Amino acid sequence: MAQINKILNGKIKIPTPVFFIATILIIMYFLPREGKYKYSYTENRPWQYGLLTAPFNFHIHKSDKQVNFEKDSILQSYQPYYKTDQDVSRKAINQFTQDANARSIPSEYISYITKKLAEVYKAGIIPADDYDKVQNLNKKQLHLLTDNNIAITRHVASFYTPKQAYDKIIDDVPAHIESSTLRSLNLNDYLNVNILYDDKMSSNYKEELLKQVALYEGEVQSGEKIIDRGEIVSPHIRNILDSYNKEVESKVGTKAKPGWLFVGEVIMITLLIMTLMVYLKFYRLEEYRNRKNIIFMLLMVVIFPIITGLMADTKMFTLIYLLPFAIPTILIRTFIDSRTAMTTHMVTVMICALMLPLAQMAQFIIIQILVGYMCIFSLRNLSERSQLVYCSLFILLTYIVTYSGWILCTEGDVSLIKENSRLYIYFCINFVFVSFAYLLVYMCEKVFGFISEVSMVELSNTNRPLLQQLSEVAPGTFQHSMQVSTLVVSAAIRIGANATLVRTGALYHDIGKMINPIFFTENQSEGMNPHAGLTEKESARIIIDHVAEGVKLAKKNNLPQQIIDFIETHHGRGKAKYFYNSYVNNHPNEVVDEADFTYPGPNPFSRETAILMMADTVEAASRSLKDNSKEAITELVNRLIDTQVSDGLLKNAPITFKDIEQVKEVFCEKLVSMRHLRVAYPELKKSIETK
Repeated sequence: MAQINKILNGKIKIPTPVFFIATILIIMYFLPREGKYKYSYTENRPWQYGLLTAPFNFHIHKSDKQVNFEKDSILQSYQPYYKTDQDVSRKAINQFTQDANARSIPSEYISYITKKLAEVYKAGIIPADDYDKVQNLNKKQLHLLTDNNIAITRHVASFYTPKQAYDKIIDDVPAHIESSTLRSLNLNDYLNVNILYDDKMSSNYKEELLKQVALYEGEVQSGEKIIDRGEIVSPHIRNILDSYNKEVESKVGTKAKPGWLFVGEVIMITLLIMTLMVYLKFYRLEEYRNRKNIIFMLLMVVIFPIITGLMADTKMFTLIYLLPFAIPTILIRTFIDSRTAMTTHMVTVMICALMLPLAQMAQFIIIQILVGYMCIFSLRNLSERSQLVYCSLFILLTYIVTYSGWILCTEGDVSLIKENSRLYIYFCINFVFVSFAYLLVYMCEKVFGFISEVSMVELSNTNRPLLQQLSEVAPGTFQHSMQVSTLVVSAAIRIGANATLVRTGALYHDIGKMINPIFFTENQSEGMNPHAGLTEKESARIIIDHVAEGVKLAKKNNLPQQIIDFIETHHGRGKAKYFYNSYVNNHPNEVVDEADFTYPGPNPFSRETAILMMADTVEAASRSLKDNSKEAITELVNRLIDTQVSDGLLKNAPITFKDIEQVKEVFCEKLVSMRHLRVAYPELKKSIETK
């Protein structure tokens, strides 16, 4: 987790293109593992596409069921091959003779048993399992190889199993030989299998039989018509289409054996991801340099191609409409901007379309493009979480209307809408997923440290505990913050900055003054001066510390880092001028350590933080003006902001001189309006009696 945080925060230096290359590789890995067939169809249903002709010669494959049936039929004539092991009988008879002589068995017993052993071995002793297996065959026959390697056909009943051979010897015993004596001779020890299964010959024979089964039942010539729009997909046509499918799959290749289709997908995916990278580099350079934003956007891009690739592997193409493609668009629109959200949406949709059947691509792309635009339009001014629910409803409506229009436009048959009603169920499920986007907004804020306009609107509610406390503890500071927020919103709108963000930052920028509110002029009553008796350095330190105290309060109350940035930068590396100037004037011959009077900073680094610094200074200074004329206010605004520019406080902010001039104009207009004197109401000199 620590390493991930370092990557997100840019502490581990990884070139930005590396993230785009990694995205390409991840998507490539999840490409469908089989080539994509162009069409989807159902037996005994109309063909929904145009005329299909064979682009090349191909065989018509028999169905698996038919092939299996023919294989089973031909295997009815299959007979396994066995061979005789002559050494088994010779060794068994010799062993019996030796054992019998050693035990002084009478010669008539030896003669009878050796004769019977020779007889059963000549007939052949087969394993009991093989005997039963062959018996189960319809013809109950097998091939027996002779010494000359000539196969003869024998019925399985002509062989003995070891038990049958034993029973044969016992049952055929003549009257002068006792059966009990024979049983005591352990005859089973000399009855071994001499008919053995020949696996090689049997397998070769079975293969030869199976080769007789034809896998094809015809051939389609290049240019020959297969089916036309509206024709019923009969079982025979279905078989031809399935055969065409197999041929296409074998030609385009797979991941294990790359083909030209795979190469083409690689090129297309690379071009699409590079398009997003070029867009960010040339039109959203700030986002391109922001490691956190890049990872967030690429994560949004990569998730849906992964899921789509898994669906394509299982041929569940219609389930693609269950996927809430609008969610990444909503998230990127919420945290970045609309154009980037739409560009990312288009790239994601195009990549996913490459994984779908060709016939479904156009439908999918058109529907998703319109959904993306509806998402952007419905969230044009996102200020409440309830708007995300309304957005979900608009997206559902777009899915339904667009799909219905597509069916009528391409097929001209209203009945097809009813036949494809399950897709409308998918759209409703999609709506449910999109409705929970507000939860993902909250999660992304926590994981990536983003702040949405919705969150900023909620934070800017003056009834929130921290702002409520500010209004009670430091009412003058609270009023100052409200006035500053009014100035910054107008200025931000004029130069195209984020007005919601800068307004929220303005409300919280001085919360650190709650620690020692009485030391700040706006919170003092007439005749009160808590700085009396303090040195300039001590007073300056108290004033400067409100920045650090504000950061502590903000973190304690879990304010986002974007708001804390305004607290840290609203004075930048400027000086507490009143006490600095007083100290310099009172100590003309002393070398002054400016650090004692300098705010910790940093200087503003965005247009929004720069606007707040300018507004904070001019609003506070305007309160000390005795002349509230337009000329006096204009002179004050120009002098203060020009001083900030000359002091280098705005050099790190991406704000132009033109922007600064426009900000000055806005401040002058607003301050003149805010500081104008009301017309005095005349006093009533004489009461008038009314009847």
